[in-house]
Amino acid sequence: MQPAIFAQVNWLAVLVAGLAYFILGALWYSKVLFGSPWARLHQVPVRDPAARRGMGLMMLSSLVLMLLTSAGMALLVVRMDLHLAVSGLKIGLVTGLCFAAAAVSISLVYQRKPSALFLIDGGYQLIGNILAGLILVLWR
Repeated sequence: MQPAIFAQVNWLAVLVAGLAYFILGALWYSKVLFGSPWARLHQVPVRDPAARRGMGLMMLSSLVLMLLTSAGMALLVVRMDLHLAVSGLKIGLVTGLCFAAAAVSISLVYQRKPSALFLIDGGYQLIGNILAGLILVLWR
């Protein structure tokens, strides 16, 4: 990979895409959408104070990983010279479905988790990647 490709990345767009991904997660896993069924299916004792221990570090770690995902996608956007909204949608769809949701699903298979979690967790990754892809392509 050419080092010059890093200079072509809009790092502010990477930051915004990562933050948008993170904010989507806050909504996705809230009681408004899928938080309650997610906690039930993962058997998370939400009323237990011990279950909340370390939540700040987990959220910070998630944000860093979403920024990493957005940075990797930005490199693809630059390398593929994508500029159209439909291209952002497509790259988000491909990376979200073929990489993120598939990787999450592999873990869920080995953990023998209920199939509804594939839709909740995989769906979040898919929509998050599409959102990031749109931001990165449209804000070049």
